[in-house]
Amino acid sequence: MSKRIVPLAGALAAAAALAACGGSSKAPGVQLAPGGPTVASTPTTPKPPPALATKPVVTAPKGPAPKNLVIKDLVKGTGQPVAPGQQVTVNYVGVLYNTGAEFDSSWKRNQPFTTALSAGSVIPGWVKGLTGQRVGSRVELIIPPNLAYGKAGQPPTIPANSTLVFVIDVLSAQ
Repeated sequence: MSKRIVPLAGALAAAAALAACGGSSKAPGVQLAPGGPTVASTPTTPKPPPALATKPVVTAPKGPAPKNLVIKDLVKGTGQPVAPGQQVTVNYVGVLYNTGAEFDSSWKRNQPFTTALSAGSVIPGWVKGLTGQRVGSRVELIIPPNLAYGKAGQPPTIPANSTLVFVIDVLSAQ
């Protein structure tokens, strides 16, 4: 089952940006869902704190991929904690654990996106990893295949059974 979102605003820009790297216009980390996540058509998120104002450099760790979800706080936010089911607005970068190759980034589209933090809207690793994180946080998630795209992967950018590394900035939650 696909676990991606088609951004409603900026889809053409996303398609053009991702076509250059062989990807699709769909954003990893989320899947299509009726009435699901959308990208704000106008900037509605507050100005990010300075620590979240620039795209992070994401480096895949060395060694064997972990079998369980790994959550690492990079910047501790001071806003409200995120709860499952809330609409969250985030910036993110996703790379493959094995190669470090970036497969998607909201930063490349120059626009954060908003999604429901729930099954059917995002991959399970996002729901588990972002729950409890505070607005203003930057968190690294290392997501094993069973909490990401599993045996199917998301060709051509995410091979089957891939462990993924995301750095996610939590900009707002409601």
